[in-house]
Amino acid sequence: MRDDLGCHMGTDELLATLAEPDAHVQNTAFSGLELEGACANGTVFEDVVFRGCSFDGVDLSNCTFTDVLFSSCRFTGCNMGRSWLNRCDFRSCSAPGITFLKGRLTGVTMVDSQLSYSDFSEATVEHLTASETSLMEANVYATRLRHVTLDRCDLTRATVFRASLSGIDLSTCEISGIRVSSDLYELRGAIVSEGQAAQLAALLGIVVKESEWL
Repeated sequence: MRDDLGCHMGTDELLATLAEPDAHVQNTAFSGLELEGACANGTVFEDVVFRGCSFDGVDLSNCTFTDVLFSSCRFTGCNMGRSWLNRCDFRSCSAPGITFLKGRLTGVTMVDSQLSYSDFSEATVEHLTASETSLMEANVYATRLRHVTLDRCDLTRATVFRASLSGIDLSTCEISGIRVSSDLYELRGAIVSEGQAAQLAALLGIVVKESEWL
């Protein structure tokens, strides 16, 4: 991921490009860009850096993002549904409620970011790494998860129906109130801490008695 790219395209030029069918934005950077209500119209973004940019109600669906860095960016009411994010980084970003519905995320990294209420429903997620990131009340319905690494993430009240967490280490994450099927199918094979195991036992109506020391 390159973060040394210079700015070669202004806001007006970008908006004109986004209005074109099959647009391609490549080898450039944007700093302090403010977009509101724009539609990317299936644009391909390749080797692009966004620094301190805001996307307010921007439609980024059906786009392709390859080697794209979002650093300290803010997304409000944004749609990345059916988009392909390939080798993309989100660093210190705020994107509450962002949707990746039926999208594809490969080689994506999320660090120190806010993605509460985000929607990953029916998406394919492979080789994703998230650390110190809030996924509180995220929707992970029928999502295909492969090679996912979660470190100190907040999954409080996340909905994980019909998505297998097998092989995913949740031991450093907050999983209070996580929503899964009644048979806990989604949690089979997940790696949890002892304290989390006691929390999850409560979902089955099991009460774990603490040892009494004399």
